[in-house]
Amino acid sequence: MPPKNILVTGATGYIASRLIPLLLAAGYRVRCLARQPERLKGRAWYPKVEVAAGDVTRPETLPAAMQGIDAAYYLIHSMSAGHGYDRLDLESARNFAQAAKAAGVAHIIYVGGLANPAEPKLALHLKSRIESGAALREAGVPVTEFRAGVIVGPGSVSFEMIRFIAEQFPLMVGPRWLRHRSQPIATPDILAYLLAALETPACRGQVIELGCERECSYIGIMAEYAHIRGLKRLPLLLPLIPPVFMAFFIDKLTPVGYSYALPLVEGLQNDSLVLDRTPLSLFPSIQPLDYTEAVRRALAETHPDKIERVWLDRDEVRMLHEGLFIDYRRFVAGVKSLLTFNFPKTGVLGVHYRQIEIQTSDLLRLKAAPFPFGESWLEYKLTPRAGQTHLEQTVFLKPNGLPGALFGHFGLQRLADEVSSKLRDSTTPKL
Repeated sequence: MPPKNILVTGATGYIASRLIPLLLAAGYRVRCLARQPERLKGRAWYPKVEVAAGDVTRPETLPAAMQGIDAAYYLIHSMSAGHGYDRLDLESARNFAQAAKAAGVAHIIYVGGLANPAEPKLALHLKSRIESGAALREAGVPVTEFRAGVIVGPGSVSFEMIRFIAEQFPLMVGPRWLRHRSQPIATPDILAYLLAALETPACRGQVIELGCERECSYIGIMAEYAHIRGLKRLPLLLPLIPPVFMAFFIDKLTPVGYSYALPLVEGLQNDSLVLDRTPLSLFPSIQPLDYTEAVRRALAETHPDKIERVWLDRDEVRMLHEGLFIDYRRFVAGVKSLLTFNFPKTGVLGVHYRQIEIQTSDLLRLKAAPFPFGESWLEYKLTPRAGQTHLEQTVFLKPNGLPGALFGHFGLQRLADEVSSKLRDSTTPKL
């Protein structure tokens, strides 16, 4: 009998937050396991799911979340914990598998790392992902383990590292081990495999390696991204560049924090290749995109309409997210409709918002006139909150190469401050 009740862990994470809407659209009942359930309230799918508070490091919180579940997605890692995350990964996987076994869960679906387990100098990050898959199998629940390397899509940690490095560095300096090879997988493809696994009994107990047909070096992956974007970039590979040095700059210049960046950078010292394509025959309808096409689709989705708005649980935030520099602020509104809204029509630093993309009673989005730093949008939205109506102001910047990145780092906040000031000083609306 096909599964109907699905548990998704890591619901605030990249893959899970994109998988959940697909599960709902396919008719599954979805329960999300989250350590901080309040962080999910801003997601569009939140009203349609059941949320269970729980933590895989605390086994006593898991039985209630597992009750009545047919299949469970394990989409968790502990890299943000820093030193010792590999031990935490193993403990968490065992806790989850034992709780699933006790609750009668019939199937666990897991996404791990793509690497050769026999590699003598396997990076700790990749070794931990493979060992976590083995730990999930220990309790006896059938596990489908997908192994993936670079995931190509807006918001993927590995893709955002590639994107922001290629955008910001005309001279792409890196260690020689960036010549190691990978076979990237597009986000829509990995989601298709995860969804199909629910209805493919033969995949239970299988380890399935995912990747496009073509092998690329890591420096080649970055160079091809730059070529697609029309950016002139020169790779320069040098010996003896320590991973901590690269992770430091990734932390400062991309959306990826140091605790994530360091193990991922260390993982680039190994090939990440599909060694056995035989299990992919279980899913004949899925034909993975080539890397070039995956990048083109990811770039097309770098738009305010497409990104997941993970910041809506806060009143003010500045962040790099899914290829965009974002400045978000929320005010108590003095206006009831945006159809007659007297919005600020100009910004600073040569940015002028003149083109109306959307205008309804509760949503107004303006696009900036062409300027050399990329594409920018200014958006206003009316939302009810705590018995009041709030006006949300969001400035988005899709940078164009190094000039756009510099504007995002040093100019976007000033632009948003100026627009907010004009908004507050205008007589209509009064804020």
